[in-house]
Amino acid sequence: MKKIAVIILNWNGADLLRKFLPSVCAHTNADIADVIVVDNGSDDNSVEVLKQEFPQVKTLLFPQNYGFAAGYNKALEMLDYKYAVLLNSDVETTPHWLEPLLEFAEGNLDVAACQPKIKSLRKREEFEYAGAAGGFIDRYGYPFCRGRIFNTLETDRGQYDDICDIFWASGAALFVRSEIYKKVGGLDPSFFAHMEEIDLCWRIHLAGYRISVVPQSTVYHLGGASLDAANPRKTYLNFRNNLLMLHKNLPCKEGKKTLFVRRLYDTLAFVRFALLGQFSHARAILRAHNDFRQMRKRYTEFPNTDLLKTFPESGRNITIDYFLKGKKRFR
Repeated sequence: MKKIAVIILNWNGADLLRKFLPSVCAHTNADIADVIVVDNGSDDNSVEVLKQEFPQVKTLLFPQNYGFAAGYNKALEMLDYKYAVLLNSDVETTPHWLEPLLEFAEGNLDVAACQPKIKSLRKREEFEYAGAAGGFIDRYGYPFCRGRIFNTLETDRGQYDDICDIFWASGAALFVRSEIYKKVGGLDPSFFAHMEEIDLCWRIHLAGYRISVVPQSTVYHLGGASLDAANPRKTYLNFRNNLLMLHKNLPCKEGKKTLFVRRLYDTLAFVRFALLGQFSHARAILRAHNDFRQMRKRYTEFPNTDLLKTFPESGRNITIDYFLKGKKRFR
């Protein structure tokens, strides 16, 4: 039996399938992996495209859109592979992209998940926003990457070609042990989309496993195919889900302190959007905080370990570093 399921979650993405699925099929070693498209209740011609143009690709068809998180959870419940790759539908793979990830996982049994180097499809010499060369998180929950701090993207000059442990692996191309994925509860469906992979990786660390980046594998990510950065819906999900992630993964006492400061920073973000005349984004932050206050009641058990005090790079305050000290690069 093949070890890996390369799972692409699709929703109304017929054009993306036509553009990106050929590279995945061509570059994925059929001896070790199956390519599986999970359709999340599309109402465009995605299913017809798959049947007519990609008959070699396996499919799972859902009757409705369950979102990114629940969609992948349902798919992994139905599949039986040692490893799964959660691959965005707007990712272009490269030859032999999968083998380094599998080799590393097979040789490091305490590693539950890893990611390839993720570069920009639009500017192929640069890292891509969603993952770059491995993700970290600062003391107030702001994610950043080797190769990307806030919106500043570095050119890839080989400076991050070393395999290293990271806090989070990108959901754009997440290689994970299926058993551990299920053991820690999978992606949180309450998140729907955005930040859900960081929350998953946080729980993987709390369960005692490592997460790594393997830059010997490279993929190119378009980014923003499902929800553009200019969309207030994305602002809402990012702010709401970041608060939920901090609330549920920090010890109760430490979590309250961290959330207090984080919400002050969010207030500054609200003011900035308002001053720039971006009122839809300002309103999205208000709605995110209002919904967080209701949704946090769903979580009643909290860990005893504060990873933000112990994990490398998590003691940083990248807001101060970036905006006041001018530090725009990871190193």
